[in-house]
Amino acid sequence: MVRVAVVAVLLGSVHLLLHRRLVRATGMTGRWARVTDGVLVLGWASAVTAAAVGTVAPVAWIRPVGFAGLTWMAAVFYLVLGLAVLGIVLLVLRVAGRPAPSVRLRWLRAATGVLVVAAIGTALYGVGEAAEPRMVHAKVALPDLPPEFDGVRVAVLSDLHVGPARGAGFTREVVDMVGAQRPDLIAIVGDLADGTIEHVGEDLRPLADLTAPLGVYGVAGNHEQISDDVGDWLSYWESLGITALRNSRVEVRRDAGVVDVAGTYDYSAEAPYEPDLGAALAGRDPARFVLLLAHQPKQVDDAAAAGVDLQVSGHTHGGQMWPLRHVVEWVHDTEITGFDTVGDTTLFTTYGAGAWGPPVRVGAPPEVVILELTRPS
Repeated sequence: MVRVAVVAVLLGSVHLLLHRRLVRATGMTGRWARVTDGVLVLGWASAVTAAAVGTVAPVAWIRPVGFAGLTWMAAVFYLVLGLAVLGIVLLVLRVAGRPAPSVRLRWLRAATGVLVVAAIGTALYGVGEAAEPRMVHAKVALPDLPPEFDGVRVAVLSDLHVGPARGAGFTREVVDMVGAQRPDLIAIVGDLADGTIEHVGEDLRPLADLTAPLGVYGVAGNHEQISDDVGDWLSYWESLGITALRNSRVEVRRDAGVVDVAGTYDYSAEAPYEPDLGAALAGRDPARFVLLLAHQPKQVDDAAAAGVDLQVSGHTHGGQMWPLRHVVEWVHDTEITGFDTVGDTTLFTTYGAGAWGPPVRVGAPPEVVILELTRPS
């Protein structure tokens, strides 16, 4: 409840600023002022409610409110961004001393109206983009891949983020997408839920239908720790048939060939779930090919130092909502989507299938990836 209270205060401050800018600064009065303030109050209330969905409140009956509140927050993001740009333009006009105050007010009203329409329109567009994960096929040539694994198809699944906005129906859609591809191996790289096992666990139940001849493996992301206990979440995954990699590895065999599939806890995880790649790779044949599951692409530096051949990651969402991609790129030293190379290690980072917070994506389409591993020709 403390978290929800903090969110309520912070969002209240943002909405108060929006009131001052949208209503008072434009001189809006009468019915339109009341309507605008009513929308701001309802938006604030639904966004605060969304903060409680899946953590302190059940999701089944309240998820539509959470969906609406989180979508509203995407519109608020674009409103604040646009208002900041307008503020800079107004400052320049004021310093320049033109046009006249009355003309500036008319310009302000017109520009604000256009901005409101654009912000809401962008958020609604983003809802549509986020609702339809695409199936992506990619090939990667790996010099040390055993001949027996040439052509192996790995389904990379990440960042479902079921909870406040999406539930079992979304999980089922993604599971069916993966199943239709008949992959040889499935790699799940974290952030499956935003909520507790008690409130959100059932929304992941369709994952029990994931099957692959070489196995289904998963590692925790940062949101497994944010929402509940990491160990408990991984145990729940195991009850669904997923092999949880807890700073550990398994030997995967295909005919006479063998590779190591390893996985570590998340880069930012706290005790007792700190990532330990050394423990994951302990005792292995150093000449054997290694596929590493690690939620954050930041973990590739350690992977390269340890001689990992291929790391698959998620986490970044490609920024999720433009222009946040540029911020995410600044935070990471590697490509935040697609392929990159660090030392002798190949890194693949997926956009992920879901969306964190607002069920909105703009310029960062959700995806499920089939990664075909090949030997260089």
